[in-house]
Amino acid sequence: MQPLTEFPKNELRKVRFVLADIDDTLTENGRLPSSSFKALEKLKKKGLYVIPITGRPAGWCDHIARMWPVDGVIGENGAFYFFYESSKRKMICRFWKSLKERDEDRIRLANLKNKILSTVKGCKIASDQPYRVADLAIDFCEDVPALSKSKIDEIVRLFKESGASAKVSSIHVNGWFGNYDKLTMTRIMFEEVFETNIDHSQKEIIFCGDSPNDEPMFDFFQHSVGVANVLDYTDVIKKLPTWITKKRSSVGFVELTNNILKAHSSVSN
Repeated sequence: MQPLTEFPKNELRKVRFVLADIDDTLTENGRLPSSSFKALEKLKKKGLYVIPITGRPAGWCDHIARMWPVDGVIGENGAFYFFYESSKRKMICRFWKSLKERDEDRIRLANLKNKILSTVKGCKIASDQPYRVADLAIDFCEDVPALSKSKIDEIVRLFKESGASAKVSSIHVNGWFGNYDKLTMTRIMFEEVFETNIDHSQKEIIFCGDSPNDEPMFDFFQHSVGVANVLDYTDVIKKLPTWITKKRSSVGFVELTNNILKAHSSVSN
């Protein structure tokens, strides 16, 4: 990983899309500070597209797409994207799976939930689970005392043993049935909403994240940035981001935003 300060300004000027994880990337200690929200607003006012890409649930993402200064949101680790057309007052909801498939998955996930809770002591169902449509979120440190790495690994193992995908964020283990992730839905959203092929537009896109569930994005995007707390996961993330901020979490995201805005405002190298 290279220091963000070495990111060439002429490359930052080419960025049109800013993609960012939410938990511990935009947030700080579980809260969204005004500095992060203001950073999103500044990017939007500068004419850039802003898209949060998160493991958080559909209920939250409906609010984010409507209320935040963003151009859509990808949620539940790629289960869907929401895009709100404010001029038409219309929410476009694009899911990876059909409603019937999601209903069937919920039954399987309910059985898996019972197995995980009875096997791994100390974990609990994430408080945002009632607002989810496609996955099961197991809390290992958001509203419970932090679990050991071995217990987190055991949760992942139980998901995978049942044929589910599993990704570890900074607070939850998310599990679902399906071969999608943050990157696969990003590809679909860009093609359907922005008429952009991400393979051909690498120099126009930057992604910022912090944890193992961001690894597909770190691996794919040339302009991938980790806020400094990504260093907490260097033992489990095989494909680390290209760049790293000096500061952690939301302060690191603001640091990235300031660098992007400075480059776009500059007329020379």
